[in-house]
Amino acid sequence: MTDMFDLTGKVALVTGGSRGLGLEMALAFADAGADVIVASRKIEGCEAAAEAIRARGRRALALSVHAGRWEEVERLVERTYADFGCVDILVNNAGMGPSHPSHEMTEALFDKVVALNFKGPFRLASLIGHRMAQGEGGSIINISSGASWKAMPRVVAYAGAKAALNAMTIALAQEYAPKVRVNAIAAGPFLTDIAKAWSEAQRETAPNAAGRPGRADEIVTSALYLASPHSSYVSGTVIRCDGGLRG
Repeated sequence: MTDMFDLTGKVALVTGGSRGLGLEMALAFADAGADVIVASRKIEGCEAAAEAIRARGRRALALSVHAGRWEEVERLVERTYADFGCVDILVNNAGMGPSHPSHEMTEALFDKVVALNFKGPFRLASLIGHRMAQGEGGSIINISSGASWKAMPRVVAYAGAKAALNAMTIALAQEYAPKVRVNAIAAGPFLTDIAKAWSEAQRETAPNAAGRPGRADEIVTSALYLASPHSSYVSGTVIRCDGGLRG
């Protein structure tokens, strides 16, 4: 790891950090010197990720949290600050994007999608952003999606929630400035657990300039850049990490 991405002494909180892109980012932060809190619904996955982080010589905490429920988000914040004293880097990564005919979507499923992709991240970013602004500052990274700007049928609720996440990113960057930077990464197709349900063609090709889906580790440099002090003049922006997704 280069000195440019040195996170020694920093504390990172990653939701949805037990697998996929979240796990890759959590491990990358640990490799760069940060202690990491891994939060996700299934504690077994969180514990496994925390063990991998401890094996890298860093402190780690595994917490079972439904990131779409405010009362659980609030408990996550209180436990994190009680154990670590601060959060320097927050990654709002937990999310879900079920493909569903829009006319068949139930209100319950719509609410679940919006809660996990926008309502919960809003609460977590607001609570931690406020504390960061009162303290030494920090970096908030929201994981968005190409669906937030590209027309993608059957994922309308997800796309709308991610578009709201983009708007939140820009607004909170102003609200908690200048000590807190808030940015987003609009991720394209990645070969994470979700790809197991894809066809062989979808796993090998993608409608982007790269012509393929991304490997999970290809999110890492974008995340490290936004987490590190070397992006100190970058705030309120959405970085596309999608291989050049076509509109």
